[in-house]
Amino acid sequence: MRYRLDVVAATVADAVQFAGGWLFDRSVAGWEVTVLLAQPSDIRPLKILGAEVRELDSVLATEVPGRLPQALAVNADVCSRDGRARKGVLRALEDRGIEVVVWGDGWPAGQDHGVDPVLHRLSCAARAFKAQALVAAGLSAAAVTPSEIFRSGATEYAPVCADLVPAV
Repeated sequence: MRYRLDVVAATVADAVQFAGGWLFDRSVAGWEVTVLLAQPSDIRPLKILGAEVRELDSVLATEVPGRLPQALAVNADVCSRDGRARKGVLRALEDRGIEVVVWGDGWPAGQDHGVDPVLHRLSCAARAFKAQALVAAGLSAAAVTPSEIFRSGATEYAPVCADLVPAV
């Protein structure tokens, strides 16, 4: 059985730009990476990173028993706009058995829930594949940096966030 990472993003470009290197690193480490989008468009950039794409509304509408991921990544702005997504993220944070990673500035005020800043250092391959995915998404490959910054509600139960190092 493979570890699962579900990613909730506003757009394909959003996922690639802010979490693309981390998604790639998880994918090549054997994780099943699925990006959930409200309106999937050209998914080629996410395919470059090794991710599958599903439509967010259909996933939220059909809760499949036992389909909980080991990790959940989400754009904070999606949580502030979509009550269903916010509820799911808060439930995952309270569960403490799921690693939760958030990027962006839209995290609702007063919703800390043990979410601390973390830094993911991208592998050389992740930087190369992220650059190609950015170009495919119509963005500049110059945006690739050696690391990506998130806020994380990492669990105390499983070492699934071993590649995340506390930001200094």
